[in-house]
Amino acid sequence: MVGVDINAAAVADALLLDAALENIPYGFCVWSPQFRLVMWNKHYREFYGFSANAIQKGMTLEEVVHLSHKLGNHPGQSPDAFYESYSSELLANRSGARSKNHEEVHGGRIVETAHVYTENLGWVVTHEDITDELLQSETVQKRKLELERQNIRLDAAVNNIPIGLCMMDAKGRLVICNEPYARIYNLPISYLRPGTQLEVILGHLFDEGMSAGGSGSREDYITWRREVIAKNEYGKNIHELNNRIILMQHHPMKDGGWVSTHEDITEQRQNEARIHHLARHDALTDLPNRIEFLEQMARTEAGLQRGEMAAVLYIDLDHFKAVNDTLGHAVGDEVIKQAAVRLWGTTRESDLLARLGGDEFALLLQPIDSADAAARVADRIIKAMGAPMNIKGQQIEIGASVGIAVGPGDGLDTDTLVKNADLALYKAKSEGRSTYHFFEAGMDAELQQRRLIEAGLRMALGRDEFRLVYQPLLGLRENQITCVEALLRWDFEGRTVSPTEFIPVAEETGLIAAIGQWVLNEACAAAATWPGHVRVAVNLSPVQFRQRDLVAQVRRALTGAKLDPARLELEITESLLLGDSESTLKALHELRAMGVRICMDDFGTGYSSLSYLRSFPFDKIKIDRSFMRDLASRADSQAIIRAVIGLGQSLGMSTTAEGVETEEQLSLVRAHGVSEVQGYLFSPPVSGEDLLDLLHTAVEIAKAS
Repeated sequence: MVGVDINAAAVADALLLDAALENIPYGFCVWSPQFRLVMWNKHYREFYGFSANAIQKGMTLEEVVHLSHKLGNHPGQSPDAFYESYSSELLANRSGARSKNHEEVHGGRIVETAHVYTENLGWVVTHEDITDELLQSETVQKRKLELERQNIRLDAAVNNIPIGLCMMDAKGRLVICNEPYARIYNLPISYLRPGTQLEVILGHLFDEGMSAGGSGSREDYITWRREVIAKNEYGKNIHELNNRIILMQHHPMKDGGWVSTHEDITEQRQNEARIHHLARHDALTDLPNRIEFLEQMARTEAGLQRGEMAAVLYIDLDHFKAVNDTLGHAVGDEVIKQAAVRLWGTTRESDLLARLGGDEFALLLQPIDSADAAARVADRIIKAMGAPMNIKGQQIEIGASVGIAVGPGDGLDTDTLVKNADLALYKAKSEGRSTYHFFEAGMDAELQQRRLIEAGLRMALGRDEFRLVYQPLLGLRENQITCVEALLRWDFEGRTVSPTEFIPVAEETGLIAAIGQWVLNEACAAAATWPGHVRVAVNLSPVQFRQRDLVAQVRRALTGAKLDPARLELEITESLLLGDSESTLKALHELRAMGVRICMDDFGTGYSSLSYLRSFPFDKIKIDRSFMRDLASRADSQAIIRAVIGLGQSLGMSTTAEGVETEEQLSLVRAHGVSEVQGYLFSPPVSGEDLLDLLHTAVEIAKAS
């Protein structure tokens, strides 16, 4: 029957449709225009967790939403709120256009719903689980964001490294470069884009001033650079660009491209040059130092071997130590700088002047045709250094001593010439300073003797080799011994060494400090055994005033000997007061406040003796023995003696005439009103035992004279 056939066909179609709906890979349901459930498949039930009998045909949308909410779907929204929003969305979608929405279902899964409205059926809704797709998309997005962040960090790192960086591919196209690279070569922005050809950048570098060896055309430069890179020979190179020094390093890559680094090392090279200069030049004068001088001296040895002449002059500033000790290092430094300028003015362009250290300079004369030429230079040096210096309002006079060695006669190598010039300098200084001396055979023996003196001094105190002798001073008004000067003697290797020989060495080495302390202690102890009216005079070296505890040393010596401070006289020379050093004057005032008498020794031998009498209220002036020698025959000497004695009387200072050896000298100074006399007329320096005998018979000796 046809009807049966038609019905069977309809059933078959329905079963086929049902099978198709059940097997499609996403959920499916239909809502009637009245929001009632018409049909659905198993995926729809599974997405929302409905059991097989939980939902029925004809259920309203609101009922299904409430049931769905109970199963954990649509978290974060109440069922009523979800129903209102969902139904409103369906109603708004009656135009037939397809709309999509995302819903969160139980288990945290995400379902994408798509709605299509038809007049006959209502709303056909598909449901697709897109959780994995979203997760994958989110991962991709995260990776993309992380990659962007890494690129930002990489850009920041690359652009903030202190050197230029450039990467090229195998075809010579720019891959990446950083900001320092662009700044170094002043590259336009258009040249910084990836893909820029190497030739374009090389052409710009040439235009900026970079070239191969400083010559050639633009094309030559580009060709040369390409060939070097192609041969992988570039490595490390230094180029100059607009007075800047660029260090360029080329690093090939496996793919045929390369990375190059570009560093502006101008400041580094300048610092290296400064360090090299400082290592070989004196910081105070900027003259070559000992290292530079000896290195350049060594270059003359070949000429000396061929018989070419060269002269080495060793120069030492006279009296500099006294200036430095009394006026301070700031003034001493200024003296050194002015001395360097003056010395420079005596040289030729071919000569080499150096400061070896302290107050020592050296001058290499080359070429030179005779020893007389070296002598003429030495004369100019002595004359230049003899002129007074005006430093900080003070007039300072120093001078210079010069030792000369002329090669090849005085040496064929640097060491010999330098040593012999130093020996000649020592000789010049020993002969009175402000002079020059050529090297002579035998000078080495003198230096050895000086070194022997120094070595002996270092052990003299421990070996008990020092002793004191005493020379009395006769008070003319009292007609008796009023004071005794303690004089140091040194018995060394079977002879008595002259103080003029060992005292300068002791001062130069600093040994005078310990020796001076010993003298002070011994003299005070000896004076304690003399009659109470007799004072003891002790000479102090300027070096001793550099000791911060000098006043304490004097106090300990007096206390240890139980000697009245008024019985101690300390004799100082004018050089100590050069510049009115505050620390020196402070020490002198403290000593005088203790009751110790302060005497100016060798008055009249300095440059401005009178000015020093204003610096400190001395108790006594000792007139130097040099005025006594021709006192009887020269009226000017008598006038000077008379003036000094009168000056002392007006300032309330007593006066002592040193070196009185004749009755005529005694009569003259007595007539002029001198307070005391000292000299061989009365007594030479004697031992402590002989002094005691002399003190007991002093009155008779004075009467006899």
